[in-house]
Amino acid sequence: MTKRKKGPVVVELDDPPTETPAEAPPVPEVEEHMVTTSPVVVAAELASQPRGTLTAWIWRLGLALFTFVLSLAAWNYVTGLLATRPILGMIAAGLIGLFVFVLLLVALREWLALRRLRRVDALQARAVSALADDDLKAAQGVTGELQRLYKGRADAEWGLSRLNDQQAEVFDADGLLAVAESSVLAPLDAAAIKQVEAAARQVATVTALVPLALADVVAALTANLRMIRMIAEIYGGRGGVFGSWRLAKSVLAHLVATGAVAFGDDMLGSVAGGGILGKLSRRFGEGLVNGALTARVGVAAIEVCRPLPFIKEDKPSVTGILGRALAGFVSSK
Repeated sequence: MTKRKKGPVVVELDDPPTETPAEAPPVPEVEEHMVTTSPVVVAAELASQPRGTLTAWIWRLGLALFTFVLSLAAWNYVTGLLATRPILGMIAAGLIGLFVFVLLLVALREWLALRRLRRVDALQARAVSALADDDLKAAQGVTGELQRLYKGRADAEWGLSRLNDQQAEVFDADGLLAVAESSVLAPLDAAAIKQVEAAARQVATVTALVPLALADVVAALTANLRMIRMIAEIYGGRGGVFGSWRLAKSVLAHLVATGAVAFGDDMLGSVAGGGILGKLSRRFGEGLVNGALTARVGVAAIEVCRPLPFIKEDKPSVTGILGRALAGFVSSK
């Protein structure tokens, strides 16, 4: 019987590896959306997904068919009434004509609102392109369009005058757009932030003080839609029914793209101090959460509706907005 030697065992490989641990490929990271389970994130991702071509055609054809059937039924009703009772038929024809005329006016208003929103979107895209290329001529075109957009508005009159006086002294795209931002958009930013603070305060208060079921859901939905529409009007976009829906989808898409829908206790702690949820009742804690989510939506709406990106001005902070909105509502002590 042979005696086994003590010590490490060395195994020799025929083909030793050519790669070292430093040269090995990195471990793939898990994508953020795969680990995010917040219902706000899921809803935003679903709302921001583009509609397929087939689905769009189904809606268009269904609307066309419904309009055709309704028009044919109205025509047969009026013609039959004119044949039997001419006076009543004339009254019905006049009422239907007035109804169609009002519908055309509403459609015209919606078209103008969508056109203005597209104008603001195009202006923001041109400003981003001018900044990326450092194109002074493109930046001058953006400032000229900005002056035409806000011409005649009393709240932008002083800023437009200041921009007109200083733009001849700036010879780079970044500086010119920064002057336009600080002169024209800074007062509008303040007004938009006030709207976000008011909406966050309203949602938090209703959630905390109204014990009715689904009251917080209704309050959050109406306050957020009204806030988005008011922010769009502040920055020059007039949103009708379809315009408001388009704005809401754009804001949700922006939230998903920037990852701003992620929400955690760390943000709450920075607003109201550590352990605040343990000091407050359940309803007050829910009010703080809903107010913070409303503030996030408001910041995203500002970024979407603003004609220029944030250049020199500080981007609004959710923590700061919520802290000012809920000042006196909660105490960190």
